[in-house]
Amino acid sequence: MRSLSIDQARRYALAAQGFTDQRPSGRIDVRHFRRVLHRVGLVQLDSVNVFSRAHYMPFFSRLGAYERAALDRWLWRSGEQFEYWGHEASLIPIDQYPLWRWRMEAPWSWNRVERIKKEDPGYLSRVLDQVRADGPLQTRDLESPGQRDANSMWGWSKGKVALEALFHQGDITVFDRVNFVRLYGATEDVIRDSALSAAGLSREEGQRQLVEMASRSMGVASLADLADYHRIRVPDARPLVEEMVQEGRLIEVEVEGWGTQAFLHPDARLPREVDGRALLSPFDSLVWCRPRVDRLWDFHYRIEIYVPEAKRVHGYYVLPFLLDGELVARVDLKTDRAREVLRVKGAWAEDGVDRVRVGRELRAELDSVALWLGMEDLEIVDNGDLTSFL
Repeated sequence: MRSLSIDQARRYALAAQGFTDQRPSGRIDVRHFRRVLHRVGLVQLDSVNVFSRAHYMPFFSRLGAYERAALDRWLWRSGEQFEYWGHEASLIPIDQYPLWRWRMEAPWSWNRVERIKKEDPGYLSRVLDQVRADGPLQTRDLESPGQRDANSMWGWSKGKVALEALFHQGDITVFDRVNFVRLYGATEDVIRDSALSAAGLSREEGQRQLVEMASRSMGVASLADLADYHRIRVPDARPLVEEMVQEGRLIEVEVEGWGTQAFLHPDARLPREVDGRALLSPFDSLVWCRPRVDRLWDFHYRIEIYVPEAKRVHGYYVLPFLLDGELVARVDLKTDRAREVLRVKGAWAEDGVDRVRVGRELRAELDSVALWLGMEDLEIVDNGDLTSFL
């Protein structure tokens, strides 16, 4: 069986995610956006905006400064993507639409939906009819949206629950976002005809293709890593991976220090070296699978948004810093838009790194990201062992 050093595994992973490509030197346009999205397969969305919307950063990390409004126009208005539950809420290339029919059509249960069906049996049908007649719309536009529920997650009203259930089932989809609030439209009015008319794949075949895409986007990964990329259950992914190995579509490898079976995509590229720097969003596909990040870089990374402030180790919105193929530091960031200041609330170096060099490179990247976000100044709080080097 082929063996990989941990350095080789890192280089395979970074190349697969687009971190070994040179950032464009000229104007960044749709061609560059398209290349990033098709390289990573899908981009995760998240509503937290303390630093930057989650979907902006993967493009910045790989391309450098670009016009965010141009990205939004392409993502939501070009018809080249659709929004669905991929790796959590995600934007996905439209040609993948048939691969997700199995998830839309699979039986599922949600207590609040079941309660609505019991208490008001025709409610979901009425909401669907209104979206088809009056959409695109958001929750407040419904004829009977209901009241926010203080006892439910995020306080969703009856109308929001119904819209999300219909979205999960594929009956409606996201037409656009206004201030990041979903506008729902009838699927047949939003998704292009070629994607809608394409035959949906079986659960097994859809998952098989998604596992292959995950392998291509990860380079080298364990079974659990491959399953996590598109939120497929490991028991469902295991026989698919075994078949793909037998067919030569995946290569079994051993990775130094992993202690678990790994799989290499046959087309994975191994660059001789990795140069450059990047700040990584907590929702970047390179770091989605935290156990894989531990195995590849010995970098223990957890997002602490939902951790009580007194119990946080590093901060609320902490981004890893990638430098020449290594995760060398982490930084807690907050954008103070009213004052036009990017606040560095803390910065920490990994053990054994050259803090002078890492601090210099991190400062340069922070200056770049502040300029891209339209911030006039950088404010550094004395918190962590790296801030004095920024």
